[in-house]
Amino acid sequence: MKTLFSLLSPSGARARLNVLIFHRVLPEPDPLFPDEVHAARFDELLGWVKSWFNVLPLDQAIQRLADGSLPARAAALSFDDGYADNHDVALPLLRKHGLPCSFFVATGFLDGGRMWNDTLIESVRRSTLPALDLRGLTDGSGQDLGRHPLGDTAARRALLGPLIERVKYLAPEPRLACVNAIAQRAEVRPPDDLMMSSEQVRALRRAGMQVGAHTVNHPILATLDAQQAAYEIGRSRDTLQRLLGEKVGLFAYPNGKPGTDYLPEVHPAIVRELGFDGAVSTRWAAARRSEDRFQIPRFTPWDHERRRFGLRLARNMFG
Repeated sequence: MKTLFSLLSPSGARARLNVLIFHRVLPEPDPLFPDEVHAARFDELLGWVKSWFNVLPLDQAIQRLADGSLPARAAALSFDDGYADNHDVALPLLRKHGLPCSFFVATGFLDGGRMWNDTLIESVRRSTLPALDLRGLTDGSGQDLGRHPLGDTAARRALLGPLIERVKYLAPEPRLACVNAIAQRAEVRPPDDLMMSSEQVRALRRAGMQVGAHTVNHPILATLDAQQAAYEIGRSRDTLQRLLGEKVGLFAYPNGKPGTDYLPEVHPAIVRELGFDGAVSTRWAAARRSEDRFQIPRFTPWDHERRRFGLRLARNMFG
């Protein structure tokens, strides 16, 4: 596999940069989300990546991509959102393997906040009701959210995927109101310790990790006007700079799909004008030297077997 990656990504101007993206690393497997990365799997995956790639800090990797000086098999690691398990579970494993990583933090959820999707997830997970009656609540298209039986774990898992997608593209304030109403109807008080504290963010930086901005409230930037988008992006950066006492030069677009979650003709220019050094999306590809440094793609294979994981990563490099 290492030989294959060397052929696909030699050093210098023809190099390609693989940026892997993660969100959470759970202490143990989650029956509700069996594909979510957990500690044992992340430990194994880091071992594969370390054996195959030259892993660089993301800011350095983006700069070296632009000037044509990347080593062969260049890669970088990243996390989005700012979950507490990034500090508690992922960080010790990154230090064990001696690998750098960048953590993109949505600052509005620090110190006891909670992302809208987690309010929804934990409401469905924790409800003891036989059914979740959401009649009278509407999704982004104005359709009623309906009534849903709450059976076993498989039934709740089947409900969550479509429900998250239906609520995702509501405007931020109606979306928050919607998920809070769902929690009330589920008769659940969701946890308030899912996201990092300010001190945990500082601890990541003290451990040699990079911290990047990820907006304040994790909105779909494509749904905002330019002034609102600039506020979300700039304020998150400013909050982190005050927290860390240093420049924060990297940004990750929330959700990150070009044309759906952010507008390539609008938002990269805003990020550039705000003084960032680079930004990352969630478009599947490996970055080439010609890549816009404010739209660096990212990808992570979902395979659990080493060879399949590596081959899917190799296929992504052709993108």
